[in-house]
Amino acid sequence: MHPHSRGFEPVCAARSRSTFEIIRRVLVYLLPYKLLAIGTLGCALLSTGSALVYPKLTQLVIDNVLRQNRLDLLTPVVSLLIAALLLRDLFNSLRIRINNAFEQNVIYDMRRQVFGQLQRLPANYFDHRASGDLMTRVLEDVNSVERLLIDGTEQGTVAILSILGVGVILFVTQPVLAAIALLPLPFLVGGALWYTLTAHRRYRAQRDAASAMNALLLDDLQGIRQIKAFGREDHEDGRFATRADTLRKSTLGIMRVWATYSPAMSFAGAMGIVLVWWVGGRMVLRDQLTLGQLVAFQFYLALFYEPISRLHSLNQMLQSARASGERVFDILDTSQEQTNTQPRTALRLPVAGEVRYEGVEFGYGPLRQVLHDIRLLAQPGEMIALVGPTGAGKSTLVNLLCGFYRPAAGRILVDNQDITEVSLESLRAQISVVSQEPFLFNGTLRENILFGRLNASEEELIGAAKAANCHEFILRQPKGYDSWVGERGIKLSVGEKQRVSIARALLKNSPILLLDEATASVDTATERLIQEALERLLANRTSFVIAHRLSTIRKANQILVMHHGRITERGTHESLLAAHGLYSKLARIQGSILAEDGFRQLLEKEIRNGTESHTHET
Repeated sequence: MHPHSRGFEPVCAARSRSTFEIIRRVLVYLLPYKLLAIGTLGCALLSTGSALVYPKLTQLVIDNVLRQNRLDLLTPVVSLLIAALLLRDLFNSLRIRINNAFEQNVIYDMRRQVFGQLQRLPANYFDHRASGDLMTRVLEDVNSVERLLIDGTEQGTVAILSILGVGVILFVTQPVLAAIALLPLPFLVGGALWYTLTAHRRYRAQRDAASAMNALLLDDLQGIRQIKAFGREDHEDGRFATRADTLRKSTLGIMRVWATYSPAMSFAGAMGIVLVWWVGGRMVLRDQLTLGQLVAFQFYLALFYEPISRLHSLNQMLQSARASGERVFDILDTSQEQTNTQPRTALRLPVAGEVRYEGVEFGYGPLRQVLHDIRLLAQPGEMIALVGPTGAGKSTLVNLLCGFYRPAAGRILVDNQDITEVSLESLRAQISVVSQEPFLFNGTLRENILFGRLNASEEELIGAAKAANCHEFILRQPKGYDSWVGERGIKLSVGEKQRVSIARALLKNSPILLLDEATASVDTATERLIQEALERLLANRTSFVIAHRLSTIRKANQILVMHHGRITERGTHESLLAAHGLYSKLARIQGSILAEDGFRQLLEKEIRNGTESHTHET
């Protein structure tokens, strides 16, 4: 469960960007599809051009056919009207087809780029962002940006060209009426400017509210069994209602403004048409204008104000896309993992597995130092056990070896190569990880094991499964290796998931192993199967084992006792017992179980007594 998804601020605000910057950057996605863009725009212009014939033909019907009783002209003119309307809709149909292909290609490219960027961001990026927020950015925000990219480009261009083209026709045919028709234009421009300057804040709040709600939704879906186990359905329902209500209010805020803005702009445009009827009607009554010319002018005027109305809608789309674009580009502009920002040498092969920490220090911030002056040497094939209370820094120590974070001071070497000077790809190819809570993807057992080495053969796959003691239970599944494990492996028991994760690590066959031992929550028979699999996994590998039970680490070459980010004791199981320190006391109290709770309680007692190194016989 993400640590930030339960708080009051589940998302991080994106950096504010100007509308021009958003437009400039999204237009880059048009470049690979120039022909589709030209085809979409061309069809839109041809469809609009065909529509421009309609007012002139209407004038001919009124003035030349009806008023002059020319029945012989009626059929040809009506045929031209039908042809114009047919061409308009034909080009519009073709535009929709091309536009659909265009927009889906762009959505695909943008989503691929955003997802690919997420895969290459440093681990600490995800420490501060809820998974639901990132899902909203990849799914909903990309769509919003795409609408601006496709619809905005096409409709905006056609609207502007239509306004210019029809405007020329209006002034060429009836300059007086054209001037009258443009009287409401300052109100339209002023309204659009006001909406543009004030809308961004509302849309940003709405996108953030949507992310907050989605973050809680994903969090609760992943933790649905904990919710039911603790009887917190009503509590979570209330929390979701609060987030959903915030989204409702922010969306209504946008709609309320639009409900005023859009009709006001429509009314201003209608006033232009009414003024033309008033002035043009007088001109018709005075025989200064024919009825057909007035009707044709009104048709052209409708074609003039319709794209203006469309531009207002595009302005709304632009403000929504700007808020979404900020959130998308927040991901794309984040620096990738530091050791990937420039070419690095690969780790020299074959890797023997020597690991050295030299004065390593690390903190998650200036006020949260986690590791202090860590020094250790693991020879190839040695097993290093890490023990200590929760928060001692054990997991952070091994995460640094994976390159998830960079040391604040000191360095980590693998085979005498500083890991900050080699590529992450080559480093991680030599490390296998088995976590305390194994993560399985929502796929088949075969896919989850092959995740360790995608090109492994069927024999290698089965061999790894047998070595991990999971081949037999896999064969008992309905479809064997092709059985679906469910989300996070929900269809398997804890022990089965752990053995599958061990098989995955065995298949990868890396010389360095990071193991967060987890057998405390399984029965004795399952524990024995896991321990057998672990013995095969640990053989001939340099391993770092975060230990919970002595049964795993009795044979460790080194046992490091950690507390408050420091190594306070080190040695073998026998030497630490003989030293009569904290490790010895804990072993005697717990028998064969090394429990973190017991360690912490004993340590706190020793600190209170001020005799942390005092020997106590039991």
